[in-house]
Amino acid sequence: MTHIMKSIIKKTALSLIFASCAGGAMAQSLNAGYFLDGYTYRHELNPAYMGDSYFSMPVLGNTNVSLRGNMGLENILYRTDRYGLTTFLNPDVSANEFLGDLNDNNKLNLNLNMAIFSVGFKAFGGYNTIGLNVRVNAGVNMPYDFFDFAKRGMHSENTQYNMDDLSVRSRAYVELGLGHSRQINHNLTVGAKLKFLVGGADLDATIEDMSVNMSQDQWLVRAHAKVNTSMKGAFYTLDEDGLVDGIDVESPGVGGFGLGIDLGATYKFTEGALKGLTLSAAVLDLGFINWSDNVVAYNQGEDFFFKGFHNIAIESDGSGRELEDQFDDLQDDLEKLYNVKTDGEVGSRSTMLAATMNIGAEYALPAYDKLKFGLLSSTQFNGPFTWTEARLSANVNPTNWFGASASYAYSTFGSSFGLLVNFHPKGFNFFIGTDCMLGEVNSQFIPMNSNANVSFGFNFILGKN
Repeated sequence: MTHIMKSIIKKTALSLIFASCAGGAMAQSLNAGYFLDGYTYRHELNPAYMGDSYFSMPVLGNTNVSLRGNMGLENILYRTDRYGLTTFLNPDVSANEFLGDLNDNNKLNLNLNMAIFSVGFKAFGGYNTIGLNVRVNAGVNMPYDFFDFAKRGMHSENTQYNMDDLSVRSRAYVELGLGHSRQINHNLTVGAKLKFLVGGADLDATIEDMSVNMSQDQWLVRAHAKVNTSMKGAFYTLDEDGLVDGIDVESPGVGGFGLGIDLGATYKFTEGALKGLTLSAAVLDLGFINWSDNVVAYNQGEDFFFKGFHNIAIESDGSGRELEDQFDDLQDDLEKLYNVKTDGEVGSRSTMLAATMNIGAEYALPAYDKLKFGLLSSTQFNGPFTWTEARLSANVNPTNWFGASASYAYSTFGSSFGLLVNFHPKGFNFFIGTDCMLGEVNSQFIPMNSNANVSFGFNFILGKN
């Protein structure tokens, strides 16, 4: 496990930016299923929701992979007559063409939520769930000036750049969730889920502020940077100048422990002018993980010289260097920007989970109550990776064994269409859906834009509730 820090940074930052395949740290469930009756994992979105009694097929019960952001592969790779497929750093790609498509803050988030095992059943006066999940979340936030600096460099005498909040985060942990919901009366249902967390690894690399002063033959950089790596047995390795160039791990194991809680409620109007309307709200992932082994690398504002980024051409006919090798060169340049050192001390560190708030309203048609319309507002609170989404959906359950949902969402990352189909006859359940319909992909099936999502699962139905 040598040079793990390089691998983590590349897979969370460079792969996020340049390949859009390894990208905040948010663990996402399928929002398209929030209002769909019969969807087995509604309790992941609001612990007050009840469902059929079930147990999951091991590992395949509920898998959700989500890539969300306001930039993508199409913002990074370009096709030119002379070089074929090339990065934005190539001089044949104009600065105006590249920079004109960027935002003040450019974000990408990757989330994996996989159910190792899950079960739901009626007992103790309500509905209960037990779930063991693996969650991997990563994100990158890069300001506009970072790309301006990388692309244009010195474009006038004494050029200066100032950058804030350049961040890379990555976290992997396992959670054991115990949920219970119960109907208080004909209108009100409440639920809660307690989560026991076992941490695997956590990376938080941040340049709080960075200034670059450029002259004809050298670039003077001053940065306040900090890299926290929380992993059992981790220690940084150094280059010949005493700067961090990687990380090794001795005796890897459990990195930390934590607790989390989900809270939710629904209120259904059963009479009067509001009959058919149901309001709901939930707060998810209120909690923390305490990491026992944390090593810190830092730059406290020392001046250093940076020679600049290299022009990279990626040849589409296969005669050039491998794509991964090209990204390694870019990664090495980014590491020089961090220019961090370490005192080698190992300490503890606590990190908060990224809490999510869901607020929903659904309405069942009086003439055909199997068709419902829903409006869901979701907000995740996560520092520079905070996002919000509003999703309007139509949900239909024409039979007691089949349901479908179609939705449109507008979020921090733009607009998207969602779709979910759910088969749940007696004895079996299969669902497949997406919050973001997959658009154009390249030859390696990597999405060209930044928003893609897929969720699917196989489960066994023990009883219809």
